[in-house]
Amino acid sequence: MPLIAALSIAALASTPPPPPPIVIPAPVDKSPLPLLESADGWPALISWNITDARCNDGALDTAGVKAVFRAMSNRPIRSAAQIIYRFDIDADGRPISIESDGSPGALGQDLPASLAASRFPVGQARTRCAIRYRVSAQAVGAAAPPDLLAYTMTPISGPLPKEGWARIRDIGTCAEPPRPRPLLRAFPDFSKIPATPGRKDWSFVLYDTDAKGRPVNLKTFATSGNRELDAAARNAVARSRFTGGVRKQCLYPYRRAPEAVLAPPIPDADAFRPQGATCGDDRAWDRKPALIYPAAYRRRAVEGWAVLTYDIAPWGEIGNVKVAAAQPAADFGTQAQRMLLSARAAASPQGWTGCVERVRFQMGTAQDDDDKPDSDDAT
Repeated sequence: MPLIAALSIAALASTPPPPPPIVIPAPVDKSPLPLLESADGWPALISWNITDARCNDGALDTAGVKAVFRAMSNRPIRSAAQIIYRFDIDADGRPISIESDGSPGALGQDLPASLAASRFPVGQARTRCAIRYRVSAQAVGAAAPPDLLAYTMTPISGPLPKEGWARIRDIGTCAEPPRPRPLLRAFPDFSKIPATPGRKDWSFVLYDTDAKGRPVNLKTFATSGNRELDAAARNAVARSRFTGGVRKQCLYPYRRAPEAVLAPPIPDADAFRPQGATCGDDRAWDRKPALIYPAAYRRRAVEGWAVLTYDIAPWGEIGNVKVAAAQPAADFGTQAQRMLLSARAAASPQGWTGCVERVRFQMGTAQDDDDKPDSDDAT
């Protein structure tokens, strides 16, 4: 049986010849890549910033593009001057057919996922769009505490190093012994807080405690921008109680899982089945495909799909695997291809040709593990 249920695909209409593609020049210097500079040393926070964005019909407003998650590097890295992502925008404002002109490596793993989670104005389909990103570095020991706290909410390169925690603990006296312990910990009602599509929300509350351990002087110190979560987080901290003692500038986080970003409709398998195919929809597996969600897209709850064509040898080996289509990014096709190559079909006397498999990457109905604080310790 196919891995997903069939959906419909719109018929392609004839169109006039497309205009010349938009060109964002790429570097032509062939000399060795320079070391990425960090004025204050390493480890460093790595950021990706948009320097140019346009489509074939003009400039592209990037207000709806999700910020890329920062990464962490413990040593100087060699960095290309830029990386370009190319895509179209459908009538729903959704980026589709996302591909890059190179590889950003592990430090840029969130780039295509952040773009897939973004949205542009509805009803303004555009083609041949491109966004250029440049990389920059800032030493952890010199970074602003809100930026460091933001990294701890999505630590894609591993734990924040000790230099970062030292910067955070310097905010106030809450980390000095004896550290406050919660006697009563209140929580927001996360079900009443709207989630943000394609982005985990988080809110750090800064507060003092009086001699009786009651939180006072509360304010939002660092936030992803969800105002409802900010207000609910402050209210939850205000209702909490701690062991007695006057303390200054304590921090406590709450976080909200992202809302799923739905994929475009998936086409029917018959649209990709070659003439003369001997492979039907009913196949038995000796070893089923290992269904693994692409990590960067799972982090942002971005859904996608891929359509694969392949053949099966009489002894069950999978071969000639090709990505016929993938949305909203080519990464879903690459991942589905890996998954299918990990499988083995049941042996058959004649083997099969022209098989079509549709793989849908779909988030669960909830991500309850994210709707919670990080610990019961105030930082």
